[in-house]
Amino acid sequence: MRVLVVEDDQSLGVFLRKGLMLEGHEVEWVGDGDAALEMAAQQAPDLMVLDLGLPRRDGTEVLEAMRRDFPSTAVLVLTGRSQVQERVRCLDLGADDFVLKPFSFHELMARCRALLRRREHFADPVLRFGGVEMNRMERTVNYEGVPIDLTAKEFTLMEFLMLRRGVCSSRAELLSQVWHSTPAAGTNIIDVYVTYLRRKLAASHPEDESGGSVIETVRGSGYRLRDKRRIPRFEQPSTQVKATQEDVQAAAELARGA
Repeated sequence: MRVLVVEDDQSLGVFLRKGLMLEGHEVEWVGDGDAALEMAAQQAPDLMVLDLGLPRRDGTEVLEAMRRDFPSTAVLVLTGRSQVQERVRCLDLGADDFVLKPFSFHELMARCRALLRRREHFADPVLRFGGVEMNRMERTVNYEGVPIDLTAKEFTLMEFLMLRRGVCSSRAELLSQVWHSTPAAGTNIIDVYVTYLRRKLAASHPEDESGGSVIETVRGSGYRLRDKRRIPRFEQPSTQVKATQEDVQAAAELARGA
């Protein structure tokens, strides 16, 4: 599962990140409210561990925005604010659980596991974007109704792009999140795997010459998925326009003859 830790105390944030990673989760840590919402838009986390006393944007504002924009993300509030009314307010704003500082790390991990189990049970495992349908539980992918056979790494790369829903992913992000490695000079593994995906998408619909272009290259930035169905249609070629005009003229002559 993807977990986002939002904590302005660096030592605690790093500690929580390492602990959750040892639980087997993919974990990111940010230190302020604005960064939390930016990262949530990029990663679509399954769980957010959210401190309330944050710089730039208070945790309660982040909680409100999460419930409005990311309703499927579970939010565990972690704070030193012990007033009952504060806890009631957070629960009313949509927090799924509440842990007071200082806290037991083992209890926190148990609460995180419970929230993730609950989310895994009720969450829709199917991602849909740009004609691609991915079932994360059954590990299957269809493009415009045609099954696509992907390797494990191809599936992980496609899943990451699907979760971003059209947002550009840099090569550094893809190396970090999909390959869990740091950028190396001269590496082109991202481009190679994008080529593999494009070929398989195109092969599923050989009559559609633009099939593989559902993965778009953003020059100088990286890659993103695009929904071709939302791209405006341009004017038809002049040969087709000419043929249409001839048809109209012929129809007019027939009408006069009648």
